[in-house]
Amino acid sequence: MTAPGTPPFQGLRVLDFSRVIAGPACTQTLADFGADVIKIENPRGGDDTRAMAGPNHHGESHFFLSFNRGKRSVGLDVTKPAGRAIAHQLAEKSDIAIENFRPGVAKRLGVDYETLSKLNPRLIYVSISAYGQQGPLSDRPGFDPVLQAESGMMAMCGPIEGPQMRHPLSIIDTFTSLHATTAIATALYARSQTGKGQYIELALFDAAVAATSNAAQHYLTDGTQLARAGNAHPTAAPVNVFEAKDGSIYLALGNQRLYETFCKLIERPDLLSDPRFATMAARTANRDALTTELNSVFGQETRAFWAERLRSVPAGPVQTIAEAMDSEAVAVRGLVETVEHPHGPMRQLASIYRFSDTPVRRHQHSPLLGQHSAEVLTDLCNMDDAQIAELRAAGVVA
Repeated sequence: MTAPGTPPFQGLRVLDFSRVIAGPACTQTLADFGADVIKIENPRGGDDTRAMAGPNHHGESHFFLSFNRGKRSVGLDVTKPAGRAIAHQLAEKSDIAIENFRPGVAKRLGVDYETLSKLNPRLIYVSISAYGQQGPLSDRPGFDPVLQAESGMMAMCGPIEGPQMRHPLSIIDTFTSLHATTAIATALYARSQTGKGQYIELALFDAAVAATSNAAQHYLTDGTQLARAGNAHPTAAPVNVFEAKDGSIYLALGNQRLYETFCKLIERPDLLSDPRFATMAARTANRDALTTELNSVFGQETRAFWAERLRSVPAGPVQTIAEAMDSEAVAVRGLVETVEHPHGPMRQLASIYRFSDTPVRRHQHSPLLGQHSAEVLTDLCNMDDAQIAELRAAGVVA
């Protein structure tokens, strides 16, 4: 049972074979929640994202730093019998294991659910793959933008006239990581009732299809598809980008009450009485005319002026990443934190979770490759320095 004042997953151990985003983002959240996450990495290079291009913190890529805070890294070659034996020892002492190999790889490495659950029946085991363990596409590798394309999501994005566009962030990986975290928490609850672990399977493709939600149901309901609307909304207006004196703002008025309030705030009652704009259906049909009218209004003042004036309706400036990260709102909410890293202080995104009684862990950095190999092997596998040195000499451990 979790003691008050300690993170909610304190005392749980996670054996993390995952890499890149979907798995690591999930286990990063588990680490925030207090779990001891042991990240098993290839001794030769580690997680694929450690060497990603772009800015780095003394050799640690920004991409790796985004998804691995709070974990312990063990460089372990599970393709070798000695490395596999260590993985089995760690599985016996873990509550959760997670992998995102292509189907069949975990079994070939001897770290699949069937093998590990025999060693530890209480183990909750999560497999994340691109297209599922079975199915016509299960043998294919998959990356986020391809899944956006194949799920129908990409066809919805982009200008009304022009090419389809992917979302620039890895949103399918992110959705999948959140589904995995939810599934793990649910399985932990079930284990508290049954005493047994279980197998959880997730696919990026499944998560991508599920994320189409109301757009998919639109088609499933009557066979028609939502038209692409660019930055607007296909069935509501005004929902779009508008131009203020010094940049863009986004306005999202999804019902009649909000529109009526908005017209009062901008002192334009005529935009409510005009038959072209009086109802949601009329505004949607006359979207271009309404956009012209509103741009003439917004262009008279700055983004800051309109953000303050329209505080009671959904509206806000279109900010750059830099503007958002350096904003007062981010600072007050504690969404960016400075942590001590082995290579020196660095800024990073913080956990967004807030519990009244079991606070999450904060100010955790991402590990160096193999940073915790010796302590994990000593504490959990009862190895001494000579044994660890021998494994390192054999290339089993880094």
